[in-house]
Amino acid sequence: MAAFQRRKAQRLARADGSRKGALDARAAPVVRLLNARAQFCTTSSCSGRLVLAQGHAAAARGCAVQKKDCAWLLVTHELCDRDHVMTALEKATGDVVLKFEPFVLHVLCRELQDAQLLHSVAIDSGFRNSGITVGRGGKIVMAVRSTHCLEVPLSHNGKLMVSEEYIEFLIHLANQKMEENRRRIDRFYKRLELALKTAVSTNNLPAEEMEKNCSVYVHRRKRKTIREQGVRTSPKDHDEELQPEDDPESNLDIFAEMMI
Repeated sequence: MAAFQRRKAQRLARADGSRKGALDARAAPVVRLLNARAQFCTTSSCSGRLVLAQGHAAAARGCAVQKKDCAWLLVTHELCDRDHVMTALEKATGDVVLKFEPFVLHVLCRELQDAQLLHSVAIDSGFRNSGITVGRGGKIVMAVRSTHCLEVPLSHNGKLMVSEEYIEFLIHLANQKMEENRRRIDRFYKRLELALKTAVSTNNLPAEEMEKNCSVYVHRRKRKTIREQGVRTSPKDHDEELQPEDDPESNLDIFAEMMI
C-alpha cells in the first residue's frame, strides 16, 4: 500500500508529457474523479481523436511502426468536416492515413479488486476491449479501451488514392464514431461515480456481509463462464466448480487474462 502511494505521488508530480501538454476536456472529469480516490492513479488518457497521420513511404513498407517518422497533418478531438481534411491533405508529401482513435485511459490501481471494479464499469459502458495487467512487481494497471477504431490509407507519396466522395463518406463515419465515443465516456463517468459510491457503502458493511457479497460475485462469474463455453455439467458439478477459489494466484489469472 505504501509502494502504491509512493508511485501515485511520483506520477502526479510529473509534467504532462503528451504532445498537447494538457488533459483533453472531455476526459478530464473521469481523470479527476479517479485521482481524487486513494486507490487509483491515472497514467495516460485521450478523449478520442481524428488524425491525419503522414509517414514516409519507406517506413510504411517496413514491418515496424515508426512513430518518430510520423507527422500529424491534422488532429482534432471534435467533429470534423470535409474542408479541414482536404486542406490538410494538400500538404501531403508521403503516405497519409486517416485514423479515428477512441477514448483510452490507463489507471494504476492499489489492489486487484479496485481494478476489477473499473473493469466491470468499463465493460458495462461499452469499452469492451478493456483489460487488467499485473506486473511482476505487483503493479496493477487497468486499461479502458474500445474496439470502434478506424484506419484508412488515403494517399501514397503525396498522391491522393481515393475520391473526394469517399473521403466525405469516411469523415461522416468518423464523426459517427466520435459521437458514440462521447456517449460512452459520459456513460462511463456516471456509472463509475455510482460504483465508487456503492463501493464505499459496501466497505462499511460487517465482515460477514462483505464475504457473502464476494462469494456471490465469484459464483455468478464462474457460472457465466461455464455457460459461455457451452459446458454441460450436472447440478452437483456446478456446486463443486462454482465455489470461490482459495488460491490467490488462481484469482490473479482470472482477472489478468480478462480481455473482452
